[in-house]
Amino acid sequence: MTAPTAANVAQGHAHVGIQAQAIHGNAYYYQLPPDASAEEKFRYGVKYLDARMLSMAQKLIEEAVAEGYRTNEVHFHRLLALLSGRTLRQLASEDFDRLNAICQDIAEHRRHDEWSGGLRAVLRLLDCLHTGEIEQTVKEIDELAPDQRRKIVDHLGVLLEGPMVDQMWRRSVEQARVGRTANQRAERIWKFFHPRPASPRVRRVEPMSVSPGDWLRAGLGTAAFVLAAFKIDVVLVHDGGLLPILGFVGCVAGLGLFGIGGADRHFRRRRVRTKDARLLPPRQRRGEAPEGGFARKVDRQFTRYFGRYLPLGTDRSHWLKQTAGIRRHLRDELVELYREERIDAEQIAWLVRFLVSDVRQRWASDTLTAYRQELRLPTRARVLILAGLAGLVTGSFWVVPATVLAAPLAGSAWLLLAVVSAVLAIRSTFRIVAERRRVVADETERGEQLAARQQAFDRWQRKLADKPSDAEMAAWLECDRKVLVDLAMRRYRLRPSQVIAHAFIEAPAASYKRARYPGGPWRYSRYRLLLFLLTDDGVRQVNIDLDFQASTIRTTQRLNYRFDAVAAVRIDGIADQQQTFELTLFNGEPISVQVAESNAEGIQPDEDPSMLAALSLDASGLVHTLHVLEGIAAEGKEWVRHRRQRADERIADLTGTLRDLLD
Repeated sequence: MTAPTAANVAQGHAHVGIQAQAIHGNAYYYQLPPDASAEEKFRYGVKYLDARMLSMAQKLIEEAVAEGYRTNEVHFHRLLALLSGRTLRQLASEDFDRLNAICQDIAEHRRHDEWSGGLRAVLRLLDCLHTGEIEQTVKEIDELAPDQRRKIVDHLGVLLEGPMVDQMWRRSVEQARVGRTANQRAERIWKFFHPRPASPRVRRVEPMSVSPGDWLRAGLGTAAFVLAAFKIDVVLVHDGGLLPILGFVGCVAGLGLFGIGGADRHFRRRRVRTKDARLLPPRQRRGEAPEGGFARKVDRQFTRYFGRYLPLGTDRSHWLKQTAGIRRHLRDELVELYREERIDAEQIAWLVRFLVSDVRQRWASDTLTAYRQELRLPTRARVLILAGLAGLVTGSFWVVPATVLAAPLAGSAWLLLAVVSAVLAIRSTFRIVAERRRVVADETERGEQLAARQQAFDRWQRKLADKPSDAEMAAWLECDRKVLVDLAMRRYRLRPSQVIAHAFIEAPAASYKRARYPGGPWRYSRYRLLLFLLTDDGVRQVNIDLDFQASTIRTTQRLNYRFDAVAAVRIDGIADQQQTFELTLFNGEPISVQVAESNAEGIQPDEDPSMLAALSLDASGLVHTLHVLEGIAAEGKEWVRHRRQRADERIADLTGTLRDLLD
């Protein structure tokens, strides 16, 4: 046996930070209705049992029994909830009292149904310690329905000691190895940690904005031009000939044609400039957004995805340089749209990816500036402009001389007024028409953008639709833990029958993601585990990094120490806040690890932080582990001997009852 070694498990991993967290929307997965019937309480108890929250499972199932709901299925799950993951000799006196009560209840309410075989198999396992009928017991388990057989092997794989536990453990580990990858774990587990995506949004169209000056110039200019044109017409009719009058008509018509074509040209050029501005690199360096803030996280997402979604055959630096403007524009849009809604940046990561993919696609197909072609001045507008200018020039050739000759002072004044007022009115009218058309074009573009984003959102929602349930996450984690225990036993060359008990300390590792269902415990993408194997020779401790999302395992440390080397075991901290486990050896530094964190963040209005903390500790198995380690710290090796002696006495008391039930 090696000497005890000091090891602070948090060393090198002292900072435990959250990369992302999610609270899923199925609010009724764990939340029992206030007027729940006895059967509903039992069904919810089974949910908690499947999620390895044994204390809550026992509580709800026993409440259902107290209200008169007694079936073989109920008794089967009562026994699983009581015995799950423990040997008979790990049971406390109150556990044996409860086991006796369950057996008496079964005797009083015996019946035959589809759960009779499963219940009998569990009872035979309990009786097997004295009868040694291993083959018959295994045969009965093998003949059970798949779900009943799976649950017995899963929960009761370490129930007994001796050859029976070796055989049951092998079955349990084989089942765990298959279960680790069951239900497409590799393809689905990441979805559990992905936050619920925020719905698509698009900037609202800015309402039509025309300055009072433009309205005034357009109105007064038009009125002044009409007055001047009328006076010029009067002069020409009175003193001019037919050609000046025809020229006047040509001028007015030409001005109208130029105004129609020119307004279209002005709108198109203005819109092209606006769109071009989105592609231009920022003129000045923008200050960094505050660290940890929403804008900074969105910045990082755009940087990451623009760097990842590189068009084929494009130099990265050239791509990033050329897209700096549109990257800035899209980033600013999303920050503006989502910043004030208490939305996490991870919830719009799908939208960032879609926008970056769209830019890449348009870049690859050379359509990033396709709007320039779409907004090119059409032939019709060119013809109108040229025809209008031709009419103005030709008409002016006849109108100006005739007007000045007919009325030198007044005619010149009216001509000057007509020119000035026309210029002012046309320029202001161009801006008004362009703004009106801008609103219409923006509404159309907004509708197209929203439709495209909604389609992308729907695709992402469908991709996340098969997100794992909490029970699946708990099952995968339990399979990982069993495989870890088996690996540790193999490394130490121990048979399951040589292990008195095994226990875990479970904590989130550094830089983890976390998620949960309302009313359920946090599940983490990465765990730091302390595995304790108790043998007659002492304690084998293995420290493990488990990447739960990637399903990879890394052993970081192995320790061996005698029972009497354990000086103290304790938990520091308040239940619904940060808690730290500490194991102190007589000749070493404390081994400590943070096992719980504050539940304040992400609490729903109808949730109790204390209840959530208790559920998380229950799911982690910490209560059972503390019970074992505290017993060792208090009594040393004698704790094992005393527990065996007490258990043997209580098991002997059960023998008669079990014989009656199995006859």
